[in-house]
Amino acid sequence: MGRWQKPRWEGKKTGANPTDRAKGGVKRSLLTEAQGVPIAVVIDGANRHDMKMLRQTLESIEVDRPEPTSRKPQGLCLDTGYDYDEVWGLAEEFKFTAHIRSRGEEAKEIQRTARHKARRWVVERTHSWLNRFRRLLIRWEKRADTFLAMLHLACGIITWRATDLLK
Repeated sequence: MGRWQKPRWEGKKTGANPTDRAKGGVKRSLLTEAQGVPIAVVIDGANRHDMKMLRQTLESIEVDRPEPTSRKPQGLCLDTGYDYDEVWGLAEEFKFTAHIRSRGEEAKEIQRTARHKARRWVVERTHSWLNRFRRLLIRWEKRADTFLAMLHLACGIITWRATDLLK
């Protein structure tokens, strides 16, 4: 009778990916500003729910945030997967104005108006930019800190490119 062990090449902060035949994978939780520039990023196993990574993501914000006011609130745009009381409480604790689609609300709103700009898709675009770094597309690093360092380097390059475009 054998004993199951994690393969030696599989690093920490990985988990069984529910969408890829339970292969080991990693999940990124990314917070961006309105233009798609990364502000905070954390990693965990692929089997971790997004909602459970939100506190860690918000705590990893390195830049000094301006104080939110009633005239200039800071929005936190999330999709339906974050529609939990715990998430609403976290948004209030970190002084964000939460914009979370309730379950079933997207199905009701079939027609889009051109007046409202999309908020959530900015993060998806930044994930696409991160996937252009081949070293991040497939995780080859065994150690989680090495992978996170490469992720931070890629976020720095994306930020540098974005500020270069704004000039």
